[in-house]
Amino acid sequence: MISFNYEIDFKLNNTTKISNWITNVILSEGFKEGEINYIFCDDDYLHKLNLEFLKHDTLTDIISFDYSLGKEIHGDIFISIDRVKENATLFATTFQEEIYRVLIHGVLHYLGYKDKDLKDKEVMRFKENEALSLLNI
Repeated sequence: MISFNYEIDFKLNNTTKISNWITNVILSEGFKEGEINYIFCDDDYLHKLNLEFLKHDTLTDIISFDYSLGKEIHGDIFISIDRVKENATLFATTFQEEIYRVLIHGVLHYLGYKDKDLKDKEVMRFKENEALSLLNI
């Protein structure tokens, strides 16, 4: 089950279609959907989590906590709407496209994709684009 939770004044539109899309991406990779919680927040909220749990004193757009059990995907994905807005401008894209990219990015981590080095980042970007091509909103 995919749930969307809000710590700020923001609401994601088309949540049923987005949930179905995420589920289809998970299934296409040979995994099973478990409980995935998206928590939308601001920079301050996510910065505190970054400091407390990862010991990183930086701003980020997403932090994902993976509780998966084998091929069953479970986790909490925290997304800073402030960062998504800024990144959309930085990358010359729309807020909608950037939010969809970040939504699937967290799940792709649960599916085993990484983004620590250049090669991994290229694969991650390819998988993000592949998933985005399946989104029909």
